[in-house]
Amino acid sequence: MVKLRAGVIGVGHLGQHHARLYASSPDSTLIGVVDHDQGRASFIGGQYGARAFDNLPDLLKHVDVVSIAVPTSAHYSVAKTCLKAGKHVLVEKPIAVLPIEAQELVELAKIHGCTLQVGHSERFNPIMQMMRPHIGRPVLFEGQRMSVYSTRGTDVDVVLDLMIHDLDLVLSCNPGPVEEVRAAGLSVRSSTNDVANAYIQFESGCVASLMASRVALKAMRQMRLFQPEGYVSIDFQTRQGVVGRRSGEPSSKPMVSVEEFQAGDDEPLRLQLESFLQAVRAQSCPVVSGEDGMAALEVAHRVLSAIKTFGQRNA
Repeated sequence: MVKLRAGVIGVGHLGQHHARLYASSPDSTLIGVVDHDQGRASFIGGQYGARAFDNLPDLLKHVDVVSIAVPTSAHYSVAKTCLKAGKHVLVEKPIAVLPIEAQELVELAKIHGCTLQVGHSERFNPIMQMMRPHIGRPVLFEGQRMSVYSTRGTDVDVVLDLMIHDLDLVLSCNPGPVEEVRAAGLSVRSSTNDVANAYIQFESGCVASLMASRVALKAMRQMRLFQPEGYVSIDFQTRQGVVGRRSGEPSSKPMVSVEEFQAGDDEPLRLQLESFLQAVRAQSCPVVSGEDGMAALEVAHRVLSAIKTFGQRNA
């Protein structure tokens, strides 16, 4: 089997790992990397036996697939260039800054017959994959996603930086169309919201309450899902899960049986890249499609709009 020729655009904190994984995958060969910092590109390329290209057009002449790990504000322009060149694209989350940009990228992928996958890596977290069979039709989601402050990612609001992970996870459970969104946000250290809370009501009656902060004292990534048959609790950091199930006859006092889970240490990014390469080879819909990325972005913008409506605060 001929290996797919891969390139990485942006080899900073996250992009360097895309490069490492393409170089070590049995399904791909890392051909080259490109970065605005030529020295950085040369260093990372040298580590994995790949060429550091001077510019994006030159890289695209030599590859079949690319990972885009540039700042969010550049996702749209870079992905557009790659799709127009007929390259299969894995773009880090969020797919773009604006929904109209995401829509154009989805359409370009269709026009040029390209696979477009969005890097919502929590879908590939081993604990999420382990708990997925236990998730039915939740009626209530509670999510908390916290991180300590870093300048990385602050080119966009915390809703697009962190909360969008949980928005994608909620939407992946098929709660249906959004009916109403209420939200509040707070700017602490950056020029946009660093803390946000959203209450999302779906037409189905399902509700999601999500909290995101990038100015927390310690990191936290947890979600709880409540459904008629019980509940599911997921800790994405420790990769631990709990499933509580109702037991007993309806006429008797309800009891809850609890089962605990511990997932392995597989790297979500590696699983994500493997899935992307498989989708390219099979010409199949990726696990997290461009449409999925666009759906999460659209809800994220409803959250941002609600923050403006109900009040944005400065610390």
